[in-house]
Amino acid sequence: MSAFSTLFPLRNSRTHEVCGANAVSFAFALAGQKGGNVMWIAESWQGEQINPTGFHTYMDPQNLLLAKVADQVEGLGVAEETLRSGAVSLMVIELAKPLGFTAGRRLQLAAESGGATGLCIIPEGMGNNAAQTRWRCSSLFDPADSTLQRWEIIKNKSGTLMAWDVRWDAQTRRINVVSEVAQRKGSTRTPR
Repeated sequence: MSAFSTLFPLRNSRTHEVCGANAVSFAFALAGQKGGNVMWIAESWQGEQINPTGFHTYMDPQNLLLAKVADQVEGLGVAEETLRSGAVSLMVIELAKPLGFTAGRRLQLAAESGGATGLCIIPEGMGNNAAQTRWRCSSLFDPADSTLQRWEIIKNKSGTLMAWDVRWDAQTRRINVVSEVAQRKGSTRTPR
């Protein structure tokens, strides 16, 4: 079993964090691999919204519940209740401000109680000590593959910090880790 497969999909009954330009793609890839219902919580003032046309290759849009909240305090309340209910496999919350340790711990306890996975999309450089893992996701330039990304685990309560180059396979709805041989400059081998 590879190190990546022990970390992704993310561990149930825990909260995790993700930042970087491809954080939303990470969240949808996770939702697609976990299956089941997903609650996505965002503040109503945010101009950008997720669009079913953009994420249908990751998951079935009918399994997504979108909650628009007034502010982060209300969003955290919805997140706690969602995690505790056990009605979803994944809860995603977009955070614009730092999360205090107490609020992070409350999310962690709610995830443990309901058996769901929590994911906080956070701005770069922000994070909470209560999170099980923190990931940074960015795009990699590849003229032949627009789905190539670098996923780094930058906080891990249970192990080491690592990085992987990954690509999304829309047919299988799975993340594929690009082999090291295929990553070498000048390699003609196509990753599988």
